[in-house]
Parts: sequence; C-alpha cells; structure tokens
Amino acid sequence: MTKRRVDKDALLRALPRLRDLNILVLGDLFLDEYIVGRATRLSREAPVPVLEFDRRFYLPGGAANPAHNISALGSTAHQLGVIGDDDAGRKLVNHLHGAGIVTDGVVTDPARTTTTKTRVVAEGTLVFPQQLARIDQAERRPLDANVTAELVAHLQQIAPRVDALLFSDYKTGVVNEETIATALRVARDHGKLITVDSQGDLYKFKGFDLVKCNRREAEAQLGRKLGADADFEQAGEGLLADLGSSAIVITRGDEGMSLIGREEGTLHVPAANRTEVFDITGAGDTVIAVMTLALAAGLSATDGVHLANYAAGLVVRKLGNATPSPEELAWAIQNWPVSGI
Repeated sequence: MTKRRVDKDALLRALPRLRDLNILVLGDLFLDEYIVGRATRLSREAPVPVLEFDRRFYLPGGAANPAHNISALGSTAHQLGVIGDDDAGRKLVNHLHGAGIVTDGVVTDPARTTTTKTRVVAEGTLVFPQQLARIDQAERRPLDANVTAELVAHLQQIAPRVDALLFSDYKTGVVNEETIATALRVARDHGKLITVDSQGDLYKFKGFDLVKCNRREAEAQLGRKLGADADFEQAGEGLLADLGSSAIVITRGDEGMSLIGREEGTLHVPAANRTEVFDITGAGDTVIAVMTLALAAGLSATDGVHLANYAAGLVVRKLGNATPSPEELAWAIQNWPVSGI
C-alpha cells in the first residue's frame, strides 16, 4: 500500500464548501448537564473528594451534537427527534435554537422524559478538570406508534429539501425500522446522501451511503478483535459488501481512523492530536457531521476523513460536547502534521 500524504492546500480550499448546506439530522436527543466544583478535601463519609460547587451548564447531547457541529461549521441542521414535556426538553430546545438549529422536526412526547446525562466534574490543581461520575436518566422504551408516525411525517416533509440525511443512533428508540425504511425510500426517490453513526447493530443500515462505527462496535458486530491496519481493511471490505455502502469509517481512538471506500480503497489516518486529549466526549459525533458535510458538498471521502480527523482532534481539547469553528479547523490543518497510509 502506497503512502498518501495530506494535501493541506486542497483541504483549506475545501473548507468553504462545508458551508451553506442543509442536513437533516435524525436520532436520539439528550441534554448533557455538567456540574463543576473545586475539589477541596476528601470526605470523611467515603473515600471521595468533596467538591465546592462552582457552576452548572448544559450542552446538546446525543443526535443534537452532530447537528450542533453542522451549524458551527456554517451549514443548517434540521433536527428530528423526541423530547419529553419537561424542563430538560425545553432547555434542550432552547440550546438548539441558540445554536441556529431548525427544530420543526422535534416531537414532544408527554409520556416520556427527556434523556439527561449529568456529569460531575472536579476542578483543582490539575491542568484539566476531572470527570468523577456520570448519572444517566435514560428513556429506552420503544416509541409509541403515534410518535413514530409524527416523526415519519416530518421526515417525509423535510428530507426532499435537504442535501443529506444523517442518522445518529444512541439506542433510545428514534432510529427504528420505520424511520430507517422511510429515510432509505426518500433518499432513493430524491437522490439524497444518507449516512449513519451506527453505535453498533450495523446491519440495520444496509443501503446507507456511509456507515461509521468505532473499533468496539465493529469488533462486536464481526465477533473478532481488530488490531493491525490489515484487520481494519479486511473488516471494512466485508462490511462494504454486506451493507452495500459506498464507504465505511471505523474510528480507532488514539490510533486515528480507517476509511474503506469502494472508490478510494483503504486509508488509515493517524490521530491528528494525540498529546492534548482532554475529553473524548462527542468526538464521534464530530466525525460523522464533518464526513456528511464533505460528501454532501461533493468532496471525496478521502478529503472528508482528513477534515473529520482534524475536527475530532480539536474537540477532544475541550470539555464536553464541543464543536470546531471553520477558523479552528483551518488552524489545525495548517499546524498539525498528519499523513495517511
């Protein structure tokens, strides 16, 4: 396999093409809550630090995070998903509005609670804050038939007007047989790109143009460990054939990611940033958002995976679900040496 270096000038020229697109983002919506305190001493009640409360803040989570990334890069995200009729749901929608995300496709289900992930974070003498615990209030029941029908109606209405459809599956019910089948039919009828961040269960997404998963999800699906580059190439080629996709992306943590494409062949991209990793939360959401924007803009999957790699390297330097700006992405391209083989 020959070595292919990044054409940084080409990537910089490609950046403006990520703007002014319309992307439908369908998936499970979460509110991420952060409670931050300063560690002052150990508790006498248990071997845990005592935190003096400093601040609380909220960020869009789950499928709202790729939508937030799309908006931050200058395109329009149309959010489809389900929230509860509760304070957490209203907070989440307010955050989406503040980020410029279109929420006409967000369905309120009074019978559900909005999934909330609360992270307790300690600040102190460490360079970076330390996450101590996460408490999830997750709703995992299948959607009621009337809620699914409302989602499908929004999907049928919005999908013909966008440039691509992005699915983000966090296993809380929104990505189901009906929404998948409807999206595939609309994408086929209207010639739309359709991508997914699968979180496992890859074979649900047969016919999607791009399927992204991480190493653990690919290993679970295939029933074997993936170690060397050749293992990822073989796994990706098998998934391409089984899913009928155009490209597979497998993220590999601090080893970067592997792209296996019908046209591009295989490309293994080392992580753009391995020395300033603060919080990996949401990095996969950034990858699928940037890859979807790139493909919708007519860029190659090779350019897309390089742009996504730089973007992921930026967000892991920040606390919580973070988004890269176009200016930050340009800086990373110019300053981080990355090559792919």
